[in-house]
Amino acid sequence: MTPELPHADQEIDARGLNCPLPILRTKKALAQLESGQVLAVLTTDPHAGRDFQAFCQQTGNPLLAQQARDDAVQVHYVQRR
Repeated sequence: MTPELPHADQEIDARGLNCPLPILRTKKALAQLESGQVLAVLTTDPHAGRDFQAFCQQTGNPLLAQQARDDAVQVHYVQRR
């Protein structure tokens, strides 16, 4: 049984984009959210997992979950601090 993923208040599609574009789009989208809301970001960049971990550590926005799907898409759940 897989753990339940967080509910996303907003989702952005960054598939096909390489670093730093998924992070820049995430930063812009987080600015539009209220504190506590969750953003789901879809990526295909193989290095995005580490990039999101570093971004969240540096900004203080909690990284709630990361999911690797079968279609080579990763979903990153970031909560606005």
